[in-house]
Amino acid sequence: MTSVVKVILASRLFTPEVGAAAFRLQALADGLAEAGADVRVLTTTPPARTPVPRQRFAVSRWPVLRDAGGNVRGYVQYLSYDIPAFFRLLLTGADVVVSEPPPTTGLAVALSSWLRRRPFVYYAADVWTEALSAMDVPPVVVRIMRAVEGFVLRRAHRVVAVSDPVAYQVEKFGIPAASIAVVGNGVDTTVFSEEGEKAAADAAYFVYTGTMSEWQGADIFIRALPSVLAAHPGVSIRFFGQGADEPHLRTLAARLAPGSVHFGGVVPPADAARWIRGAAAALVSIKPDQGYDFAKPTKIYAAAACGTPVIFAGQGDGAAVVADNGLGTAAEYEVDAVAKAMAEALDGQDTRRSARAAWVREHASLAASGRLAAAEVLSAAARS
Repeated sequence: MTSVVKVILASRLFTPEVGAAAFRLQALADGLAEAGADVRVLTTTPPARTPVPRQRFAVSRWPVLRDAGGNVRGYVQYLSYDIPAFFRLLLTGADVVVSEPPPTTGLAVALSSWLRRRPFVYYAADVWTEALSAMDVPPVVVRIMRAVEGFVLRRAHRVVAVSDPVAYQVEKFGIPAASIAVVGNGVDTTVFSEEGEKAAADAAYFVYTGTMSEWQGADIFIRALPSVLAAHPGVSIRFFGQGADEPHLRTLAARLAPGSVHFGGVVPPADAARWIRGAAAALVSIKPDQGYDFAKPTKIYAAAACGTPVIFAGQGDGAAVVADNGLGTAAEYEVDAVAKAMAEALDGQDTRRSARAAWVREHASLAASGRLAAAEVLSAAARS
């Protein structure tokens, strides 16, 4: 008789919180449950008044410190989850544990797994210290976090990466390619789809959804907007999400395009999909040469799944996936080039909505990547 594999997912973020990490882990947990595993999620208590959905697996929540915006972001906030999680993991039986970034959580998982003599899998959605290198962070902090991240990656029984470029970055820590599995990334195509309601707006608009971090450099779109407004009065940009760069974006918008940039905060996925469907284009950016050109932001797939063209400002793998698959326009990270792409999106006639949505359904389904990741987790448990 085959015994049921017990799996713990350790992450500071899980649904109903809105974010790529939460959606990715939900898909993994669903994939594990479909495969017959006994799944338990160790996560945090969501913000007040957040409806918590029923799950077909156990979800154990613990209070955590949040910043002024309600986010679990910052080392004090991370540790308020990681330290209790270490003891929770010690007291909870499992055959295998899955850790998400940041590396501090990975450290809690690695140490508790060593003490419990059980394997763990690291789900590498990105390489944390590559992102730190693109931010205004003291070099000593980057060195410490790189050492922690390397320690965790080298002790994982398996590393699951969301893309080939992320896998390549993981290999730089001395991880054999055979220990890394690429499972892809994507979006929930039942929510982000071409069919559905569009948001009502008085004039044309562009939409930016998700995280606003320094390394993404979304200010390029605000700096390009005055030129676009000269030919298209009334057009606006609508930001939905949160991030460390939001105060800077608000200040810049008030100075360069007062009244033409709106910040809607974090919204449920279904609401984000409504705004994306109605937009002239979805905006995505990554500052070039900051060590993060390998990233393929999930917001690319969310927009394309809704049929909406993407304007990607930057270079590297994100630009390539947009340009090579007809998902929109890849522009240089430069004001005039971005303004031109925005103006063309307003002037042109889009005939590729259905083709974009079909491409995402075939190549970037979150459910499919969740099943692949689940298979890798169960394989790690079996090999141990």
